[in-house]
Amino acid sequence: MTQTPLHLALVVGSVREGRFGPTVASWFAEQVAQYGRFTTDVVDLAELPLPVVLPAFGSDPAPEVAAVAARLSGRLAAADAFVVVTPEYNHSLPASLKNALDWSDAEWRAKPVALVSYGGRSGGIRAAEHTRQILAALEAVTVREVLTFQFPREVFGEDGRPKDPEGYASTAKEVLRELEWLASTLREGRGRRPHAD
Repeated sequence: MTQTPLHLALVVGSVREGRFGPTVASWFAEQVAQYGRFTTDVVDLAELPLPVVLPAFGSDPAPEVAAVAARLSGRLAAADAFVVVTPEYNHSLPASLKNALDWSDAEWRAKPVALVSYGGRSGGIRAAEHTRQILAALEAVTVREVLTFQFPREVFGEDGRPKDPEGYASTAKEVLRELEWLASTLREGRGRRPHAD
């Protein structure tokens, strides 16, 4: 029996003008394509503007907001696994990423997530670790290894690829190998026994 390919949602967490996230995400999407075990959907939060004011419990958002939330929800729900690309703002994740996580819930449950971070001297690791805590609350399973980029505008060349690619490509492959194992195992488990709400 042929199994459906694993589907990966690659979430670009920053919406700031002049952001570097799309460069990192594009490079990582290339690594995913070379790895060859996932289909990929790049979910750019800048293209899915959600308000920071959530509707009251038990009430529905305005129709135009509901439409955006439904688009985001559908794309996340379709994923077997996630890669979240996040910068570090003030020692944490950007508000846009936290907001998207707050607008979603069951879409992440019992699914694996790999974290790719970028920033200054820390390479965005504090943002990644804060994101990991939120994902745990959503009952997602995170890959232990984090791919980080210190001072990414110096790391990446004008072609949108790291100037010294081998180490980063090797780490990306390690992350994807673990993500694939978790995605396959968890998808099989969800198929046998749906996750309890």
